[in-house]
Amino acid sequence: MSSWTLACSACGHPESQHAAVGLCPSCGQPFLAVFDGPAPTRDALLPRWDMWRYAPALPLADGEVPVSLGEGLTPLTEYPALARLVGVRRLWIKDEGVNPTASFKARGLSAAVTRARARGVPGLVVPTAGNAGAALAAYAAAAELPARIYAPETTPRPILDIIRAMGVDLVTIDGHIGDCGRLSVQYAQETGFFNVATLREPYRAEGNKTLGLELAEQLGWRLPDAIVYPTGGGEGVIGMWKSFHEMRAWGWLDASARLPLMIVAQASGCAPLVRAHAEGADRATPWENPWTYASGLRVPGPLGDRLVLKTLRDSGGDAESASEEEIRDYTARLAHHTGIDAAPEGGAALFVAAKLVRLGRLSADSEVVVYNTGSGASYRA
Repeated sequence: MSSWTLACSACGHPESQHAAVGLCPSCGQPFLAVFDGPAPTRDALLPRWDMWRYAPALPLADGEVPVSLGEGLTPLTEYPALARLVGVRRLWIKDEGVNPTASFKARGLSAAVTRARARGVPGLVVPTAGNAGAALAAYAAAAELPARIYAPETTPRPILDIIRAMGVDLVTIDGHIGDCGRLSVQYAQETGFFNVATLREPYRAEGNKTLGLELAEQLGWRLPDAIVYPTGGGEGVIGMWKSFHEMRAWGWLDASARLPLMIVAQASGCAPLVRAHAEGADRATPWENPWTYASGLRVPGPLGDRLVLKTLRDSGGDAESASEEEIRDYTARLAHHTGIDAAPEGGAALFVAAKLVRLGRLSADSEVVVYNTGSGASYRA
């Protein structure tokens, strides 16, 4: 359906779409997909009602059938009461908790497992703070591929139960996702299993592009003034920012349209990107002794730090954190005002939006989209 190559996001080192990709052999940074064929058009979107509606804009080979569980096309709903609470002109919630496996991770893993299956890999491995493991477990089962998942013992019990239900190999450890990442790299080297950790292959970012493609279509092919995204590894921010530039280049958006301010929300107990942004750094120093009950935000050393921080600079965006009490408070407020069973990550994003308005760093005249990236049910035993 589409023609693409791969290029290192830092040094530009090229690889073909058929390469057994990991990190760049020249500089150790992630690869991203670069589309090199005719520009897809909005008229080419498929009459199907999942994220693969956008297949012409995704890396999918001719005749290739995606590994899909119906991910994407999640609700985007405007809430005037939340706009008043936060202090902005208009506010929408994009609810990713209704995805298969109950988080936005379904998008990236659908794309990654699709491409991995096409390459004939013997199996899949991933480190997870929770939701990525649940998503890989489901998509590996759908693709009939074996998988191993490394997760911290502190991962919410319902998420671990989802992983076990899919019949994959789950290993829990006394540590954080960074420790799981090292074990995943070692296991991949020993077995030949393909490592689908965030940005260790280019296709999870492509699946997460659909967060942006879908948002633009739902808003009538325009974009809001600001997007607030709860950020651990950064794949959602990176994928959306990539999609906005591609849509503008392809003529899907007005070429003169201003792109949104991209705003990162983290937990105060694990905020490496917030700290790096405040310091004006282009890389993040790993967070010491990371802790937050919002497990998706418990990523002390994201591989995509450079790309996320560049997105914040290029968009004129921002980054802030929320305490555990603030996360719980605003998760409850989000649910009480909307009926959405929000994950704590969504509560963190809503709080950060309000905090930035109070600090004068986000205009009260803004149209804002806040992403709730998962389901609150995943956090209740």
